[in-house]
Amino acid sequence: MKFFDDLRSLDKNNIGGWPQSVKIFFTVALFALIGFFGWYLYISDQQDQLQSLANKEESLKQEFVTKQAKAVNLEALQQQLDEMQDMLRQLLRQLPSKTEMPELLVDISQTALSAGLEVDSFVPGAETPKDFYAEKPIALKMSGTYHQFGTFISGVASLPRVVILTLHDVSLTPANPSADGGGKLVLQGTVKTYRYLDDDETGDAKKHAAGNKRGRK
Repeated sequence: MKFFDDLRSLDKNNIGGWPQSVKIFFTVALFALIGFFGWYLYISDQQDQLQSLANKEESLKQEFVTKQAKAVNLEALQQQLDEMQDMLRQLLRQLPSKTEMPELLVDISQTALSAGLEVDSFVPGAETPKDFYAEKPIALKMSGTYHQFGTFISGVASLPRVVILTLHDVSLTPANPSADGGGKLVLQGTVKTYRYLDDDETGDAKKHAAGNKRGRK
């Protein structure tokens, strides 16, 4: 065929002298090649987007399953939360009230004396209100034997009101390390006890806590 004969007789150094049919063929082929690569790059980009959307779809499905499970159990979880809050309120009511706190401090001090401890200092500090309770620090120094301290702790646990004592910066050391102190120990530091806030105090406690947060910023 003449077209194939023209292709075989092409002069690479004289492109301008090529037959018109050959020029048209190579022009069409060039545009077809450019179109093919453009299409390939476009499709490749679309495939990447498709894979990304597929991964996102899978993530959203997992999130939906998780939230659906929570929604199904929401009523039961809310009931459990209400029960826990009721239990918390009942436990808080077992703590001493504002009017009972002075008497409680006297009871703690008297319990220490009854256990045979020597009370060198017992100094209650200012209260710090929290969300639903108030803590009262007590700086103290007591000395006695191991068994006397055990009797003191047992006596505090037996008080009519629930008493919570937490230790802060407390040290327990021998009364006289360089000599025979007869097994005496010295307890020194700060303990904190707690009481519940009355309904009219709760709002003030929240304002106080909010003020402290602003002060720390």
